[in-house]
Amino acid sequence: MNRTFIKYLLGALLFIPQGVYAQRIVAECTLEYSIQPDTSFQMNQSNAYWGTKKVFIKGNDARVDVESSGFFQSLIYDKANQQAVVLRVLGTNKFITRLPPADWILENKKFDSLKITYQSATKTIIGYDCKMATLLLKDGSEFRLYYTTSIAPSVREFDYEFKDIPGFVLEYEVKQANKSVRYIATRISFSPVAASRFDIPVSGYRILDK
Repeated sequence: MNRTFIKYLLGALLFIPQGVYAQRIVAECTLEYSIQPDTSFQMNQSNAYWGTKKVFIKGNDARVDVESSGFFQSLIYDKANQQAVVLRVLGTNKFITRLPPADWILENKKFDSLKITYQSATKTIIGYDCKMATLLLKDGSEFRLYYTTSIAPSVREFDYEFKDIPGFVLEYEVKQANKSVRYIATRISFSPVAASRFDIPVSGYRILDK
């Protein structure tokens, strides 16, 4: 190989940003978020939004539990088969929606062609240095988020809008009912996640079409 080319290649490698090779792909973890509505919510309104979000990762499987007063929803995503199941509990009523691959793609079609803009702002969240980015959707709505490049989940599509973010999203802000709601990571654990977390119920749930 040409000696000049080798010197050029070695020199170029010196300028690769630090951390490119240091990112840890997390194949098993539990990440918890606090859900915080903005101050413009009235107390009776914020009860519908205030709550917690938990993400469970195990290999190619992901589960997202969102819980607030009187409402519980689980999304169980199977990356290997690119399909999902949504479980909803409203009071004493339980519903299940199955999303095979074609329906899963259709469900997330609103995130097609979104534009990612990386910002210079940074902050530390649960001990991780995070960078800021904004996502602009084709309908004009916007996400503002902070992500760490130190770790990344082994499966990303459970939060489909964040699948192309180069790291783990630890904080983000979205609009719901024309109000701002923020999700902030409060804890991450790398302890083993029980495989039973990803079991699909076979009874007790009414089938709900998407």
